This record gives sequence, C-alpha cells and structure tokens, in this order.
Amino acid sequence: MTNPVNPADDHAGRIAALEEHVAHQSRTIEELSDQLTEQWKVVEQMRTKLDRLTDRFLVLEESALEAPAITRPPHY
Repeated sequence: MTNPVNPADDHAGRIAALEEHVAHQSRTIEELSDQLTEQWKVVEQMRTKLDRLTDRFLVLEESALEAPAITRPPHY
C-alpha cells in the first residue's frame, strides 16, 4: 500500500526548491556583476595607458620626421 502524497506538502516542497534555485541565481548574478565591475576598471586603466602611449608615440614620430640639418661630413 502506498502512501498518498499530500498535495500541500508537494507544493511546499516545490516552492522551497524554487526559492533555493532563485537564491542561487541571485548569488550568481551578484558575483557576475562584481566581476564585470572589476573588468571595467581594468579596461579603463588600459584605455588610459593606451592613450598615454599613443600620445608619446606621436611625439616621438614627429621628432623623428624632422629633417636633420645639412652639414658637411667631417672628412671635408
């Protein structure tokens, strides 16, 4: 003889399982949000460094393009 399942107990168990699932998803979303925030900080730092390096490169490139003064070689 099998025990009949009480529908109220079945619903309570399903609700508890759903609440547990939602709690895990909420924690996962919070962790992902924290990671995303950290990644944006890194991206912004890299963007700032890239901008500075680009500026330095352009200054060096401009100075390298300047024509050297025409002088007589030392053996003349």
